[in-house]
Formats: sequence, structure tokens, C-alpha cells
Amino acid sequence: MTDTSKSSFQSVFHPTDFSTSSNVAFDHALRIALGNRSRLAILHVGSNDDGDADWSGFPRVRKTLQDWGLLETDSPREAVADELGVKVTKAAYDGTDPLAAIGNFLQQERSDLIVLATQGREGLPRWLSPSVSERLARRSRIATLFVPAGTRGFVSKDRGDVELKRVLIPVDHNPGPQVAVDAAGALLRSINADGSQVHAVFIGADDHMPEVEPPAGSNFSFERSARSGKPVDEIVKTANEGSADLIVMATEGHDGFLDALRGSTTEQVLRRAPCPVLAVPAATS
Repeated sequence: MTDTSKSSFQSVFHPTDFSTSSNVAFDHALRIALGNRSRLAILHVGSNDDGDADWSGFPRVRKTLQDWGLLETDSPREAVADELGVKVTKAAYDGTDPLAAIGNFLQQERSDLIVLATQGREGLPRWLSPSVSERLARRSRIATLFVPAGTRGFVSKDRGDVELKRVLIPVDHNPGPQVAVDAAGALLRSINADGSQVHAVFIGADDHMPEVEPPAGSNFSFERSARSGKPVDEIVKTANEGSADLIVMATEGHDGFLDALRGSTTEQVLRRAPCPVLAVPAATS
């Protein structure tokens, strides 16, 4: 896994099922790829009635960039890379096992960030559920941005503008929280979210709060606070009270972020989050 504290997201991966919620996640993936001038890989698993890969449902990158005013109308395909520095690849797999296809893709293609939609506020998509193959969990120690359907995202669909003013980072002693703070800083810098407020919150006694360093970047304000109560309830309450635009959480587990999510505080927060959630694996080896 790339060290997000020292580098930007040079490769963004977006699995899609062509749903409305996936289209919102695509907007976030594209905007982050633009900010990093990085590779953007889009993967769909499935086929049409003829048994062929269905390319018609893929999000239209050039059209979106034209709508955002970043490309001239009728710009050639090469303009996305030549003018904006984003190299886009699209892949379709004909099959009924999306998880296996995604796992195979990640084996072949390096990714620094996965951006995907979740189904409403019901937690993980069905193809990431515990009942499905463990392979992706074992292979994917990759930072992942979950964009729950029905929540407020931080990228405007119409213009691609970023509205990311408040970032909430729940911290604890285990896993170590600095990786989440550093990843938040990397994301904010990459999309030029100047003036953002980063809030590290600890659920417990103030004198037990772990030490965390502010994210690099002089344009971020950083505060720390402690609250008492049930962790998930207090995290969600703090996010709602502070109108958080993004929650960033460290996850643990040497077998990958999905193992860490299952039944964990992170997954429970994801089910109730009012905004996107960036899960950052603490294990790097």
C-alpha cells in the first residue's frame, strides 16, 4: 500500500454497478483523479442480454468534464490525458462474481484509493458482505472512500466543485490514528480543499486521548476534543452536529480493511454516516 502521508493518490479505482449511487461515487473518483493527475480505472462486472460486456452504462468521463467546464465541447478522447493529466481505463468482466473480478483486477493493477458506493445506509454493498469470498479482504490493504447513497457528498455533480470544509477523524489508541490524519491531509491537499477544518475526536476521558500530529499543510485548522458515551453514537452525533463533509477512520487487521470493517466501529459508523467515509488500513505489512 502507498504511504498516503507522503504521496498523493496516483491511481484511483472505481468499481461500478451503473446505479445512481455508483454515479455519485464516480463523480468523487473523477474529481480526486483530477486533483492528483492520476490514473482512473473503472470496472464493471456483468453482461447484457446478449452475453456481451455492457459498455453503454459506463460513466461518460469526457461528457462529465465538459459539463464541469474543464474540457471544450467535442474535445477528443486524448484531451482527458493531454490537457488534464488523467489516464482513464475502463474494463468490463462478464460474470456473476464481482468480488472475484475486483480481486483479480487489484492483483494486476496497483491502486492507491478505491472509491465505491454503498447501498443506502445499510452498510457495505452486497458483494462486499461477509458471506462472499474472502479474497478481496486478504488482498486489499487499500484506502477506500465509501460514498453512501442518500448522504451529502463533497463533489458537485453539476460542476465538479468541492465542498469539503469539515473533516471528522475519530481516534483511538488501537489502531493508531495518525495514518487516518495523514490520509485526510493527503486528500485535502490533492483536491485543494483550502481552509478545511480537521477535527480529531476521542470517545473517552480527555487525559487518555492519543497523541496525533496535525495533517501537513498550513491551510488546515486542526482541533482535538474528547467526548463520553458509546463510540458509534458519539461519532455519528459529532458528525451531524458539526455538519461533517467527510469522516476518516483508521482500520486494523493484517488481512485487509474488509476484515476490519465487519462488525467493527467503522462499519457501524458507515451504516449511519451522514457523509462519505474514508477507511484507511493501519496495517501496511
